[in-house]
Amino acid sequence: MRHNAWSMIKTVFTRCAALIGVAVLGYASPSFPADKEMTVVEKGKEVAFDRAKGNCLACHAMDDGTLPGNIAPPLVGMNLRYPGKTRLRAQIWDATVANPNTIMPPFGRHQILTEEEIDQVVEYVYTL
Repeated sequence: MRHNAWSMIKTVFTRCAALIGVAVLGYASPSFPADKEMTVVEKGKEVAFDRAKGNCLACHAMDDGTLPGNIAPPLVGMNLRYPGKTRLRAQIWDATVANPNTIMPPFGRHQILTEEEIDQVVEYVYTL
């Protein structure tokens, strides 16, 4: 009987300690807004880095991307190379218009990306 009482006391003590720990950690941890909206540039970067979507890193070195490709120009100074976002968007939409021999996929024409995703990528790439 002594053994059972001692076992119960240990179990109760352990559970109380766990609950107190959770309460303390929950209280002390910083709170982040649950509904923080990503900016258009952040969304564009996410699409550009997504290997199943934009996959820009397969060919281009850019920003802080890991394992970038080197078969296409690095994406730097984009606001100088494309003084207007319209030309940059056209390039992403269908690069074969400017260069029929390009290996860059026509992201818009082939519906690889949605209109919104292309706009987001343009906003992001323009910051590089």
